[in-house]
Amino acid sequence: MKYFILFLKGIAMGAANVIPGVSGGTIALITMIFERLINAIKSFNFHALKLLIKGDFREFVKYTDLYFLLAVFTGIVIAIVSLAKLFDYLFTFYPVYIWSYFFGLVLASVYFVGKRITRITASVIITFIIGAGIAVIISILNPATENDNFFYLLICGVVAICSMILPGLSGSFILFIMGNYKLVAIDAVNERDLHILIPVLIGAIGGLIAFSHILSWVFRKFRNETISILTGFILGSLSILWPWQQKIFLTDGLGEIIMKNGEPIVARYERFIPASFNSEVWFAILFIVIGIVSIWAIEISAERKS
Repeated sequence: MKYFILFLKGIAMGAANVIPGVSGGTIALITMIFERLINAIKSFNFHALKLLIKGDFREFVKYTDLYFLLAVFTGIVIAIVSLAKLFDYLFTFYPVYIWSYFFGLVLASVYFVGKRITRITASVIITFIIGAGIAVIISILNPATENDNFFYLLICGVVAICSMILPGLSGSFILFIMGNYKLVAIDAVNERDLHILIPVLIGAIGGLIAFSHILSWVFRKFRNETISILTGFILGSLSILWPWQQKIFLTDGLGEIIMKNGEPIVARYERFIPASFNSEVWFAILFIVIGIVSIWAIEISAERKS
């Protein structure tokens, strides 16, 4: 039963990783598996390799917490593959409602992650401000154009996976900034395009193992400051998820929209406040509340299980 719960947490992380602005690391932190996840990933070192070569599989499984990782990553992969089409549909036809729901999720996450800080000091306050500032700066960057070069896809994999496990920093949004969100997270996943997916996966696996060592050390030495900067990341990422936004397309000198592969290139997203409280606004508020309640339910469930 405990591995099924871990599998469900993995599904929640995978679902979060598909959405620009939502971090799977945030879900891991809220559901209280973040530290265990980082420590399990970083255990894939030379000692683990020696155990595998010697054929000591029982000790290898124990040392790497392999069953835990399999349960979580199976959930993540299933969620990413199965939800890519659904989210593509929702973002096309119901963008305000899906953004509203995730806005509520992330808004509640600010409190539930921040409350894990055990002592507020000057360094905690400073790191919180730095985290929020970095997230806001990232949110206003203009996205690059799509690029399917093998080495660029490797870099996308490294950067995206590192940000995916950082609470508050969305891997999908980083892919969006790098110009490859639709290419990797939607088109390649839906079409099972190995030409795109293999270099991304290679970069992701290498980056994940390397970054987990750094993150584990920082989390252990500067726990409150780490949680503080991650809480700042989460707060700053709210600007990405503002429900009311419209695409501003890239244009040439004559004002004509620039197309690539038959689709207009998005230059940026322009946020705005709705002019009146119509039914769409009320439904959006409802979905924000549902998002808040969802995180609250996950938090209560995680506390009971712990």
